[in-house]
Amino acid sequence: MPRDSVKSPQPKRRLRRLFRLLAAMVLLAVLGAGALLGYLYQKDLPPIADAIRSKLLDSRGNVLTTFTTDGRSRTPVTLKQISPLLIQATLAVEDRKFYEHSGFDLKGMGRAVLANLEAGDRTQGASTLTQQLARNLYLTHEKTWTRKAKEALYTMQLEMKYSKDDILNMYLNEIYYGHGAYGIEAASQMYFGKTAADLDLAESAMLAGIPKGPTYYSPYTHMDNAKKRQKIILSAMTEIGDITPAQSNAALQENLSFKPQGEKNATVTAPYFRDYVRSLVIDSLHISADELDQGGLSVYTTLDPDMQQAAEDAVNKGMDPGSELETALVSIDPRTGYIKAMVGGKNYRNNQFNHALATTRQPGSSFKPIMYLTALSSKSMTGLSVFNSQPTLFHYDNDRKTYQPRNFGDKYLGEINMRQAIAASDNIYAVNTIMKIGADKVAEMAAKMGIGSPLQRVPSLALGTSPVSPLEMASAFAVIGGSGMKQPVTAILKITDAKGRLLYEAPETQGEKVVEPAAAYVLTRLMEGVFESGGTGNRVASIIKRPVAGKTGTTDTDGWMVGFTPELSTAVWVGYDKGRDIATADGRRAAPIFAQFTEKALENVPPKIFPIPDDVISVYINPESGKLATAACPDKELETFISGTEPTEYCDQHGAGSPAQPAKEGTGGEPAASKENRSLWSEIKRWWLN
Repeated sequence: MPRDSVKSPQPKRRLRRLFRLLAAMVLLAVLGAGALLGYLYQKDLPPIADAIRSKLLDSRGNVLTTFTTDGRSRTPVTLKQISPLLIQATLAVEDRKFYEHSGFDLKGMGRAVLANLEAGDRTQGASTLTQQLARNLYLTHEKTWTRKAKEALYTMQLEMKYSKDDILNMYLNEIYYGHGAYGIEAASQMYFGKTAADLDLAESAMLAGIPKGPTYYSPYTHMDNAKKRQKIILSAMTEIGDITPAQSNAALQENLSFKPQGEKNATVTAPYFRDYVRSLVIDSLHISADELDQGGLSVYTTLDPDMQQAAEDAVNKGMDPGSELETALVSIDPRTGYIKAMVGGKNYRNNQFNHALATTRQPGSSFKPIMYLTALSSKSMTGLSVFNSQPTLFHYDNDRKTYQPRNFGDKYLGEINMRQAIAASDNIYAVNTIMKIGADKVAEMAAKMGIGSPLQRVPSLALGTSPVSPLEMASAFAVIGGSGMKQPVTAILKITDAKGRLLYEAPETQGEKVVEPAAAYVLTRLMEGVFESGGTGNRVASIIKRPVAGKTGTTDTDGWMVGFTPELSTAVWVGYDKGRDIATADGRRAAPIFAQFTEKALENVPPKIFPIPDDVISVYINPESGKLATAACPDKELETFISGTEPTEYCDQHGAGSPAQPAKEGTGGEPAASKENRSLWSEIKRWWLN
């Protein structure tokens, strides 16, 4: 038989080996895939940022914001707190098969590959929501094969470990919506001033389109692009049956009402206070930045959410968003020293510098009450002490130096007493006072009251020429409003770790008496005159419907209003960062901000009079003679004194007459005073006391 007619077995053996090899490869692939899936299932994902971020809580124990290295602040919400229309719009445009695939849309990937090959460029993507979430949570946006491989692994882990609803919820709380807004709640508040649960169809379609290009599709910067994107999303929702064509057309025609850009930093709650607390935690309590950012701590603070909102609203209303003029507001409870509200600037997104802590601003005349308190405490002066308000050249430092202050507008009032000087903010009277009692004593008093900044011990200190911070001024005035007691300024109540263990707790304190209560009360009564007829704060008196005392202050570069009620001591400052001169109208912005904040912050608190301490006496005096009034005196005014410093002589300018009704000392109330030159609240207080 010819050898050619015998068939060789080699091809069959090769084919069997090939099949065996392919089977082995498939088996290895299956085993490898199984091992990989098992490994991924067992391996922990990196901690999700929101789970490890430390939280800032307000005085009621509610989460205000979180501490982050990137400065972002999110407001996580559940799916039930998000409008179903926003969820439908997001899925329609980003991932229609979200609830059907296991993390990867293979058909979508195929379509994207064909489209990109046809275009010769990467014109389409096919990332699912899970892939996008993996990228946003754990990776950068660099276009490398390594990043894509990691993204695929994290995507599989997310799908293994979380339900679809959980993944969607995390995505909507993480995605960036432009202009600093991370998460749908922050975006809804920023763009529309409402919660995510209240979004309608048109608003939902508008917001769902932004994440594809937060700048390109921003309604603030590119409204035409945003409207085109909204139309695409509404068409997609109609195509899959989520809405009807009529609903789509109606939404497309709806005139959306956007909040003005920059009107309020809706993405961050109390951002200046958050940064202040962060610095305290790291610098004063020596908790590391890493532990604060990623330790899951809970930092309980003194901030009152309603008062903080009142502060932000007052600043927004009182400041021009288009101007470079800046502001600060800080408010302290005199009874506890707790910071209740803090606004460090007009817009945190534009300027993160906390002006409430800036120690480079001259307080001007708002510093004068500290000096007058020094004078009253020494009992060397009373509210009736008289100086001549006229151009004066003062000599000091053993007559080697001179100082010649001026009154605003060169207005001089002649012989005036302390009450009149405080109300009119008379500079000549103030410098006469510091020359009498000594600048050293004034500086020492300021330090005891909470002014930590260095003060120049010169006559001009009386006019507030040494820079201080708004926080220091609020702290000092809290001593006056707190009956002479200094409470430590407190922002942090306690800190717990991720397991609830106590790491820090503010020490309990009864405060320190740095001023006699009687002196603080007498000064308070004098400072109430600032809001009465002729006072520098009179123009905002109608806004505040409760007892209030305070002092304005104006320099070439700074405008101030610092004042207090029994519940709050508040400092408001306005000025420019570059220290340039302010206009008269700009300097007057501080008082309305103070008044609007105070009234709104205390709207649910019944008005209270300032508590009357022992060793206080109120008597009728004749304003012309400064002596005790008699029945024959046509004008009588009620003045308050530290017991033992009141006048003892009766007025004899109007003939003989019996003494006026005697006053009661201590906590026993006051007699009814003349209605002339007295405020409505003075009348109410006298009625209350009698």
